[in-house]
Amino acid sequence: MAESDAEGTVESKDFLRTKIENDIRTGKYGGRVATRFPPEPNGYLHIGHAKSICLNFGVAEEYAGTCNLRYDDTNPDTATQEFVDSMQADIRWLGYDWEDRLYFASDYFEQFYEWAEKLVREDKAYVDSSSEEEIRELRGTVTEPGRPSPYRERTPEENLDLLRRMKAGEFPNGAHVLRAKIDMAHPNMVMRDPLLLRIRHSTHYRRGDEWCLYPMYDYAHCLEDAIEDITHSFCTLEFRNNREIYDWVLDAVGIERPRTEQTEFARLELDYTVLSKRRLIRLVNEGHVAGWDDPRMPTIAGIRRRGVTPEAVRSLCEKVGVADVKSRTDYALFEYAIRDDLNWRSPRRLAVLDPLKVVITDYPEDAEEWIDAPSFPRDVDKEGSRRMPFSRELWIERADFMEEPPRKFHRLAPGREVRLRHAYVIRCDEVVKDPETGEVIELRCSHDPATMGANPADGRRIKGTIHWVSARHALPAEVRLYDRLFAVADPDEGLEEGEDFTKNLNPESLVVVNPARVEPSLADDPPGSRYQFERSGYFVSDASDSAPGALVFNRTVTLRDSWAKIAARS
Repeated sequence: MAESDAEGTVESKDFLRTKIENDIRTGKYGGRVATRFPPEPNGYLHIGHAKSICLNFGVAEEYAGTCNLRYDDTNPDTATQEFVDSMQADIRWLGYDWEDRLYFASDYFEQFYEWAEKLVREDKAYVDSSSEEEIRELRGTVTEPGRPSPYRERTPEENLDLLRRMKAGEFPNGAHVLRAKIDMAHPNMVMRDPLLLRIRHSTHYRRGDEWCLYPMYDYAHCLEDAIEDITHSFCTLEFRNNREIYDWVLDAVGIERPRTEQTEFARLELDYTVLSKRRLIRLVNEGHVAGWDDPRMPTIAGIRRRGVTPEAVRSLCEKVGVADVKSRTDYALFEYAIRDDLNWRSPRRLAVLDPLKVVITDYPEDAEEWIDAPSFPRDVDKEGSRRMPFSRELWIERADFMEEPPRKFHRLAPGREVRLRHAYVIRCDEVVKDPETGEVIELRCSHDPATMGANPADGRRIKGTIHWVSARHALPAEVRLYDRLFAVADPDEGLEEGEDFTKNLNPESLVVVNPARVEPSLADDPPGSRYQFERSGYFVSDASDSAPGALVFNRTVTLRDSWAKIAARS
């Protein structure tokens, strides 16, 4: 996988793996590779997290190492068991396993506190009684240094007494915080006496009410890695400035080198969606979507319910790659990965989403035929077929008929012939309309009995093929046509003062078709079954709502990138 250059430096397929291989070569961690995936359980995992999951667990697999699953559950107001359980289900669905390496930051609270006392005794931290607003004002700006808190010079003895009383629950929220004593004029604003511990009288989903002194992320994160003896800590680019405080904390509490080293990479940013946890929470809480697993959501739960496979998600992450420069990923790349995967695994079926009745007038009223139709096309090396019924009355797509067709319209029109997929060639002889509205409600056609699965014997050329289902045998179904959640690639595009990203939600991100008609072979398939509805797209029977007798199908992706065509025309 890797080669060495003339100086002995290992070159690999991305800079993170290059670093790992050089560390292995130099024996920096005794040849060990230990990574971790550290989500905060305050929501559901999304497609951006999938990149981190694939990276951390994937690297561990590649180098015969380990990857821990560790929950950064340091905020009692947002962490819940529901989010913990959903994350484990998502990681397993993606194909990864943490084995017995399941950890929680909340199990380390006592150790965090012991180190906090050490910092106070050594005058490396102090208790600040300033308000949140005062702390913010004293912090300074990028161009102006901060100013010291009036409580910065408390003695270690005073600070230790206050810290212990904070832990004992004597003070209300916001009365005091513990801050590192570093440099209020530091050019990196993260280093201007950052907060380490804060009072929070809330019930923790694991620790209950026994704890009221909670660590800040910048204090806890690096210590968690140290406790678990992680070798390579991969973080996204927004934490690059935080690396300095991590190193300071580890030095201050006495963690010896070599120790966990942080390396940053670019997060996955996907067009036509948002991956901010705050924004996803808003979409759910404000009812813009039907929950965390709404198939329009970029959450892994939503993606799974939409019918995307874990293989397609991993393929996307591999195609995006690992870089140290921020960039956005075209949503079409994700759709390509989905189609490329589903093409090989999805059996073909016929479904009519906007039904128009066709009567084959020269076909016996009570007759029916059962056609052996292949489940996969010739270019997919898979066997399998199903039995499809043919009868006198059919449903076809309304869009497959036009009374006055343009020149290149090769579907059904008065006096024209078309082939029915897997069946006969038919000709439209008569158009029946509603006398009040003028809407076409029925087509009366004739068929060529010699063309079942074959070309006409007289050599006439049939240019169009359309799909259909037998009206007598077809099953009614609700079909949910899901599309991109936002109407523009960047949800913040074109917003005026007072407007926010929800203005750019795509009003057609969900179109419900009910009832559509599907072929009867789908009657007893279990929820979660995937198909290609020919000429319509890839679909999945909804894992939550679909049941025999009440079929519900979600569109996973269209057969081609229709958005690209729209953009090209505009």
